[in-house]
Amino acid sequence: MTTPTRPLYWSVRRELWENKSVYVAPLAAAAVLLFGYAISTITLPRRMQAMQALDPGRQSATVTMPYNVIAGLVFVTAFIVAVFYCLDALHGERRDRSILFWKSLPVSDLTTVLAKASIPLVVLPLVVFAIVVAAHVFILALSTLVLAGNGPGLATLWTHVRVLQTAVALLYALAAISLWHAPLYGWLLLVSAWARRSAFLWAVLPPLAIAVFERIAFQSSHFGRWLGWRIAGWFMQAFMPRVKGTAVEPLAAMTPGRLLTTPGLWAGLLFAALFLAAAVRVRRRREPI
Repeated sequence: MTTPTRPLYWSVRRELWENKSVYVAPLAAAAVLLFGYAISTITLPRRMQAMQALDPGRQSATVTMPYNVIAGLVFVTAFIVAVFYCLDALHGERRDRSILFWKSLPVSDLTTVLAKASIPLVVLPLVVFAIVVAAHVFILALSTLVLAGNGPGLATLWTHVRVLQTAVALLYALAAISLWHAPLYGWLLLVSAWARRSAFLWAVLPPLAIAVFERIAFQSSHFGRWLGWRIAGWFMQAFMPRVKGTAVEPLAAMTPGRLLTTPGLWAGLLFAALFLAAAVRVRRRREPI
């Protein structure tokens, strides 16, 4: 009995084979921070001793700072990788004329575009999740080893660090980011399929021109603020705003109900579907550069 072909699965595998930066760049970013944290553990017992005088809220913020920093850096690295991947995903195959070979295979344009869209929307978030969780476990294990002879410091560490709860919140955050940024990735893939050259400029110039026009004509910056909200607004919708000086549990800070009832989320997903459908049609008709 022959095994049926799985075009989407193998298309995603091909993207990973050809774009190693999808996992190499986040790994490199995490490795740099972990190396720096390993060096900083020289003064960890002294810092944990001084931390005993702080209130619980500040203790939590100080103890969890390395975990938040490494997660934030890997998030930003993955976002940059996703942006440049999308810009080159459909443009690169026309530039090196490999599109002629891939079109000769029994793989539809829809499958190809969906495979490329799955990298920033599904694969990269899973890669980030695995890297950040592994980094958090490493930091906790190393800190525990360094503080083995410091009872109060070790107790403070394990009181405020909850790896399992943080992992659940992290997975939720990555899902929220993927849904929130879906129209951005759809737009970049559409530009990648359409532009003959300088895909980055074609992706950036239209929104920049709209923002400049609004500023000159109406002395306002509503479009620019909307773009900022479209990129970073996911956090305010997916999580409870943190009050300074208070400690909030990772799971208690999640607000999935507010996220799923945000009209901007569903409008963005609609535009993402339209952009991807347009990218499929453009790829079907575009020739090599």
